[in-house]
Amino acid sequence: MEDVQKHSVHTLIFRSLKRTHDLFVSNQGNLPDIDERFEKMTRSIKARDTYGLVIDRAIKSMDDKKLSAMQNGSSDKPLAITDGSTGQAAAGTDLGGTGAAAGSMVRSNRDKDKPMVIGNTSLVRASMPTSSGSGASNVQLIPKKAPSIPKPKWHAPWKLSRVISGHLGWVRCIAVEPGNEWFATGAGDRVIKIWDLASGKLKLSLTGHVSTVRGVAVSAKHPYLFSCGEDRQVKCWDLEYNKVIRHYHGHLSAVYSLALHPTIDVLATSGRDSTARIWDMRTKANVHTLTGHTNTVASVVAQATNPQIITGSHDSTVRLWDLAAGKSVCTLTNHKKSVRSIVLHPSLYMFASASPDNIKQWRCPEGNFVQNISGHTAIVNCMAANSEGVLVSGGDNGTMFFWDWRTGYNFQRFQAPVQPGSMDSEAGIFALCFDQSGTRLITAEADKTIKVYKQDDEASEETHPINWRPELLKRRKF
Repeated sequence: MEDVQKHSVHTLIFRSLKRTHDLFVSNQGNLPDIDERFEKMTRSIKARDTYGLVIDRAIKSMDDKKLSAMQNGSSDKPLAITDGSTGQAAAGTDLGGTGAAAGSMVRSNRDKDKPMVIGNTSLVRASMPTSSGSGASNVQLIPKKAPSIPKPKWHAPWKLSRVISGHLGWVRCIAVEPGNEWFATGAGDRVIKIWDLASGKLKLSLTGHVSTVRGVAVSAKHPYLFSCGEDRQVKCWDLEYNKVIRHYHGHLSAVYSLALHPTIDVLATSGRDSTARIWDMRTKANVHTLTGHTNTVASVVAQATNPQIITGSHDSTVRLWDLAAGKSVCTLTNHKKSVRSIVLHPSLYMFASASPDNIKQWRCPEGNFVQNISGHTAIVNCMAANSEGVLVSGGDNGTMFFWDWRTGYNFQRFQAPVQPGSMDSEAGIFALCFDQSGTRLITAEADKTIKVYKQDDEASEETHPINWRPELLKRRKF
């Protein structure tokens, strides 16, 4: 048996490297030649990008030297800036000339308002103010301008127009009929009442719930009124016969909110069992049970475009749901306290959510955060928005805040007047709703009344100016 020659590790590694070198050395010779003109152009662009803020100082200093040299008669030859990498003068850097060749780093002050063209790239130098002292110049850097906040649109103030009494308990919900002729309210007296919008007179009372009615909605395509309540019932009323024609069974606890899909015949409800449920309006089938929230789902809204279902919960989150899959596609965790109300903008692809910490605006479909609207110091029970860009929020202490949707400017706030004979603690606002025209605002309150507000026709921008102070506006992104 022959002895196997043993080599050191270093020898083996060297041989491996040599084989690799021999394998690729043929490719190394085929590399393209370096284009010196392109390299020079690249260095010039990098130099201007890096030293652009102080280049004027160098130009003025060289101009001063050139002027003094010409006055002394020592040299008629213009000075040139040398290329830092080669030590040779860069082509086309004649400061006395009017043109700048390709690869030029600086130009004379006479050309500083013209764009410098390097190859196919146009570089425009921003003119910077310079202050000259004793033989030296100080470059003043222009501070970056802060992003401007748009001025809010002027909105007329709102005033109380009518107070409607008739319920025997807290009025908890409102819905305006699509024809804008009447509206329905539900209250703690277990009765749904239908009122004439123009006169405020009672037209009809519907009884059938055995506990507080927490939500009502009127269908735009059918003569149907839907209601839900703390008795775990969801009812469909036929308004031609004023009778209940369908029940939707499934919720395990009180049902707090409901919404009708604008294009599909489905109904969305949510409640204290931490779920939102999607019902087929005709067959009464529970299509989806939207689970994921860990506390009461206080508000649910539906829209035609994705996300079609949005819910707000006492677990401080807002969820966006895929209606086809019945799954949550996004959870917004920015709020620190319970979310009691969600409102869709009538025309913009946006929505707002209300919590005791602040009101937040979001952009669909991903739920991108837009801005905080701060100022409401109470628990915000409800919100409403119209197409004119007015957002209204109602608090648990009876305060109403009117905001400009786009800027978050609070143009009006007041304490809702309490019905004579009521206690001050009965000043809460439980529901807000604009009529179909957006010119009437209906509120449901704890003093058992329904109040109708309208815009002040006599107000103008001169009598009620916009007190806009954007420097005080803090947009905290959390």
